Amino acid sequence: MKAFAFSLLTLLSLAGTAAQAQQAPVATATAKKGTEMVQFKTSAVCDMCKSRLEKSLAYEKGVQAANLDVPSKVLTVTYNPAKTTPAALRTAVQKTGYDADAVTADARAYDRLPDCCKKTAAAH
Repeated sequence: MKAFAFSLLTLLSLAGTAAQAQQAPVATATAKKGTEMVQFKTSAVCDMCKSRLEKSLAYEKGVQAANLDVPSKVLTVTYNPAKTTPAALRTAVQKTGYDADAVTADARAYDRLPDCCKKTAAAH
């Protein structure tokens, strides 16, 4: 009986370890089936900008993931093309107060940004 309990415990611990090893990474480089990915060059300068943009885009219809790489200032958005378009996502970035590619930020939204998140601020 002890041998059976020991082998069962060993089997369960190995199964748990194997299940942990097979988890998908948090951020993937490719979009899932039925989704598309778009990238925008932004005017974001810090981690506060990162959290503000990612949170803002999380509320946009059809957006499944948004990730800003602060050093390169590139925002990568994974979205459902049946629910939104890259133009709508670019507008959402603008309304948050940041430039999106060659299109400048909404002036009122930009004025509401903290001073450290403005284009003239040094990266920190």
